Amino acid sequence: MRANARLGFFLLITPLVLWLGLLIVIPHIDMFLVSLRERVGVGEYRTGLANYRVFAEQPLYIMTFARTAIMSVLATAITLVIAFPVSFYIAKIAKGRLQSALFLMTLIPFYVSELVRTFGWMILLRETGLFSGLLQWLGIVDHPVEMLYNDVAMMIGLVYTSMLFMVVPLTTTMESLDDATIEAGYDLGGNGFSVLREIVIPHAMPGIVSGSIVVFMLSLGNYLTPTMLGGKDSLWFTELIYSQFIVRFNWELGAAFGFLLLALSSLIVWGMLRLTGQTLEKTLG
Repeated sequence: MRANARLGFFLLITPLVLWLGLLIVIPHIDMFLVSLRERVGVGEYRTGLANYRVFAEQPLYIMTFARTAIMSVLATAITLVIAFPVSFYIAKIAKGRLQSALFLMTLIPFYVSELVRTFGWMILLRETGLFSGLLQWLGIVDHPVEMLYNDVAMMIGLVYTSMLFMVVPLTTTMESLDDATIEAGYDLGGNGFSVLREIVIPHAMPGIVSGSIVVFMLSLGNYLTPTMLGGKDSLWFTELIYSQFIVRFNWELGAAFGFLLLALSSLIVWGMLRLTGQTLEKTLG
């Protein structure tokens, strides 16, 4: 019996191990080794940290990553501000079919690919798009308005792309909050703000942190949305990585940039966990 249980365990764990090993661990190890190679001639390499020193010595690379990180944090904050009341309404106020319908509406945009959703925003925000036409119809402007290719358009795309990944953990966490606890807060003399601050937000904190981590990582590593909606000054760090790999064929520097993105984003997430007093066990639990 023990042998059968052990065999069943290995059969269950094997697909996960293969998936992690073949698609994540081995490619990352190989890319890390590539990032340590330094070209010294045609087909000649030596091992060193020269590619990482290039990042530290070039202000453009440092500023681009700092800008990407700050914009990703801002996108995460905006997503949280929008998703929190939506999630609270779905979890605690809407009932029955309305609750199911509202939750389904948050899923519908993700039935199509990110490329199609981004093109949708390009159609809405272009000079001949719906928003420009509406502004002219209302008399606010007297000429077509180009709303594309700037930081605002890019931020709209990032928030829209990531919204589901904030709504789902928040809704799931808030559903476990007993309605009696909220009612007790009001019975003890609390108002809406104090109940939100003392009861709802502390209970929802694991969902807030987990959703924020996912949205931040998705925004930081996003390539399509900044490229299609951002302007010439909206340089994203993933564009630098793409440029090194595909345009310049400098795989060594591109691999180093990729690992720097991974390391620095992990550091930011660690700082977020420390700041909120959360742990991965609480967040993922």
